[in-house]
Amino acid sequence: MATVFLLDVDNTLLDNDAVIADLRRHLVEAFGPECDQRYWEIFEELRIELGYADYLGALQRYRIEHPRETHVLRISLFLLHYPFATRLYPGAVDVIRALRARGATAILSDGDVVFQPRKIERSGLWEAVAGEVLIYIHKEQMLDEVERRYPAARYVMIDDKLRILNAMKAVWGRRLTTVFVRQGHYAHEPQHLAGLAPADVTVDAIGDVVNLRI
Repeated sequence: MATVFLLDVDNTLLDNDAVIADLRRHLVEAFGPECDQRYWEIFEELRIELGYADYLGALQRYRIEHPRETHVLRISLFLLHYPFATRLYPGAVDVIRALRARGATAILSDGDVVFQPRKIERSGLWEAVAGEVLIYIHKEQMLDEVERRYPAARYVMIDDKLRILNAMKAVWGRRLTTVFVRQGHYAHEPQHLAGLAPADVTVDAIGDVVNLRI
């Protein structure tokens, strides 16, 4: 293949910050601020321990601490039945369609093996890329596997995290064109940008990628 296009999911194709805001609102309104606070404390502890966001894993740990609180089951259902398709950024599917017309296109995401695939499937993104989905714990450390599955002379990575784009550029060098989508908190908070080289291309929204010559 000449070029393979790779797309992140959270805050790149799908507004994950809005999903989290909805979950926080649900936790506070349905179960109270203490439940909300403790859940997110566990969530951050688990993120540090595992290196990725594990929403259901955090819920399981919360359940171990509170074995008598049956509302944990309803929180689980809220996550599993969340209408992720409503949180796709405008133009996200159009971008996928346009890229697939130009070359092999796949989702390359971080996450757990249950909730992240569920999110991608329910959002419609799984179907949009015809099942070409890769999910790893640290995707920037799995580029040899990506290359094995999608051998190409050139790659394009579209992501909202400049740190990830820098790490991938360090491995693939000139073979990789990095596209930084400035959506979500990672793309705007100074602590996530400091000391990092700019991407080859920067856009304000995923829909802008349709007009890029990359």
